[in-house]
Amino acid sequence: MQSVPVGKDVPVPGEPAIQVTVALEGGGTSIAHARHQASDFLALQAEHGLPISQRALDLTRLVVSELVTNALKYAPGPVLLDLRIAGDAVEVVVWDCDPVLPLARAADVGRVGQHGLEIVMAVAQGFEAQREPVGKRVTARIALLDDPGGAIAGHRPL
Repeated sequence: MQSVPVGKDVPVPGEPAIQVTVALEGGGTSIAHARHQASDFLALQAEHGLPISQRALDLTRLVVSELVTNALKYAPGPVLLDLRIAGDAVEVVVWDCDPVLPLARAADVGRVGQHGLEIVMAVAQGFEAQREPVGKRVTARIALLDDPGGAIAGHRPL
């Protein structure tokens, strides 16, 4: 497991990284490692003046945990986690080698487990799953700031 700077966004010493990629090979500590990388990435952004709410940090860790768990559980082979700042949001992007796109299951209060995608879709500002030449890429966008109008993660209250 390692963090790898990517492309033109390779950080300059003393400057915040706008994107980081983490290669995860599975194993018992991969999910915790991915959550820690997300926390470290957002902490670095905050240290360099990017406003990030506690809710955004918590939701990012939750989304990372759910998406990485699904990728490691259902896809053989390695998983890549990309974290990047895109405007007023953090994008959590998880790539794996299985081309089958994830589908949220119908709500079932009696079902134990398998609610991860439902959770991600409920807390994310945006969600997308797309096939790649090899495997798939799942992206969730999380707002960095709480909406002063009371919206959670970019959703308006009903």
